[in-house]
Amino acid sequence: MNKFNSLYLTTALVVLFLCSMSCGGTHYGCIQGNCINGQGALTYPDGEKYIGEFWDGRPNGKGTYTYPNGDKYVGEFRDGKYHGQGTITFTDGEKYVGEFKDHKANGQGTLMSPYGRKYVGEFKDGKRNGQGTFTYPNGRVERGIWENGKFVKALDE
Repeated sequence: MNKFNSLYLTTALVVLFLCSMSCGGTHYGCIQGNCINGQGALTYPDGEKYIGEFWDGRPNGKGTYTYPNGDKYVGEFRDGKYHGQGTITFTDGEKYVGEFKDHKANGQGTLMSPYGRKYVGEFKDGKRNGQGTFTYPNGRVERGIWENGKFVKALDE
């Protein structure tokens, strides 16, 4: 291949790449607003998307984070992690509404399944932990203490 053909091929590849980034192909990075300190919209190469408040280039404040599979978190962020009040909805129908700390359910919350199971109570590091009430689809209720996601002690009513 001579130098002219090599240069032509290289130029064509660069044009195709640039066009894929700006001519209707996949866009990523800050696509709207101020993604450093302000309101903005940011997409990631893997298809994740964040729309909301930024501080120091990370999600901070209120926003919405959407995953490529359709899972979605709407709520508060600190240093790029779920932190504060929020709701995460999974594509399988499961939903958690409550408090988050460092990207995990922590504090009071409600976890609901699409099959009719529901837990209302305390969470720690993403697991049922502390006092809570678990309701089964058949109506049976367990009130008690949970540790590390497991029911350990019933409470007197």
